[in-house]
Amino acid sequence: MNIEPGSPNLVWRRPGEPVGFMPLWVQIPPRALTKLLKFFNSISQKRSMKLKISPSIEKMLRKAHYGIFNHSTVQICHWTKKSLNDEGECYKNKFYGIETHRCMEFSPAGAFCEMRCIFCWRFSEFMKTLEMKEEEVDEPKELIEGLLKERKRLLSGFKGSHKVNLKKLEECSIPSHFAISLSGEPTLYPKLPKLIRYLKSLHSTKSIFLVTNGQEPEMLEKLEKEDSLPTQLYLSVNAPNKELFKKICCPLLKDAWERFNKSLEFVSRAKCRTVLRLTMIKGLNFYSEKLAKEYAKLIEKANPHFVEIKSYMHVGFSTKRLKQENMLTMEEIRFFAKKLEELLPNFKIMDEHIPSLIVVLQNKERLVDRWIIKPKTQ
Repeated sequence: MNIEPGSPNLVWRRPGEPVGFMPLWVQIPPRALTKLLKFFNSISQKRSMKLKISPSIEKMLRKAHYGIFNHSTVQICHWTKKSLNDEGECYKNKFYGIETHRCMEFSPAGAFCEMRCIFCWRFSEFMKTLEMKEEEVDEPKELIEGLLKERKRLLSGFKGSHKVNLKKLEECSIPSHFAISLSGEPTLYPKLPKLIRYLKSLHSTKSIFLVTNGQEPEMLEKLEKEDSLPTQLYLSVNAPNKELFKKICCPLLKDAWERFNKSLEFVSRAKCRTVLRLTMIKGLNFYSEKLAKEYAKLIEKANPHFVEIKSYMHVGFSTKRLKQENMLTMEEIRFFAKKLEELLPNFKIMDEHIPSLIVVLQNKERLVDRWIIKPKTQ
């Protein structure tokens, strides 16, 4: 509509209508028009608003060498750095064949989570948003392109290192594996199915891992319904019962334990590779015969393809909540893995990665090839 000043009112006219011709017109008092324009402006601003990590948290994250793009985060992980310097490979490489130096670890919900896990090395105390509205988040293509630019910037410093493997560094610029984890809870991102489909469409993509705390079982159902499941789905299992779940995970949702159990049920029938990852904390969820049996029941319920048993690591923000003594030794991890193997006849110990303090069990009945990318020596 065209607006023409009148006296004392304003007259609205359709585009193309001559000044003297107004078959349809409305006279609006100036004050009413001002209010109306403010109303439409507020709607327009809301539509154009993008969800972003707050400046104070962004500053903290960038100091910790994160890349930030609106509400998403990316980082060059410890093992990618070591691989680029030919100093070792991640346990995902040893267990499943993932190319460590070509792994991009990121999160579309970098500062948003429904839990405040005490063992988390991230900045969980500062995560306040529990909902990401679809109209406020980035489209997957825009999100990935933005994070790839941030990742390229983070990798730029490696070119000056005399230790770096230049061939690996060149390959690293084009990820073949995407680990959707890093920080926050990725299943809060409402366009996650579309994101995973976009990643699958990229020519270089060989695998996608998704790690979840199990608080959004409806999103897991949506992923399956829309044929958007990852290559491998991880469900974090941090406690064997409701009481310890509340103590260790500090959930913000009242029905958090029930949501987690719905996700366990989903894992049992998911049409993709599945993993339960148990984070063990000495003095809390390790060790007693009772706890071991409770863990075994959860594993039986989910019936995953793999179970990873990992020690809590005393790094990052977790050092403010726990102590070095809360970490397990490799011998203790092996002991617990052996105990679960005894309680779960369908599972056997498959492998271990000593630097990461982790042992993996494989399901003998729900059997899949361990190798996503088969090593050349196999």
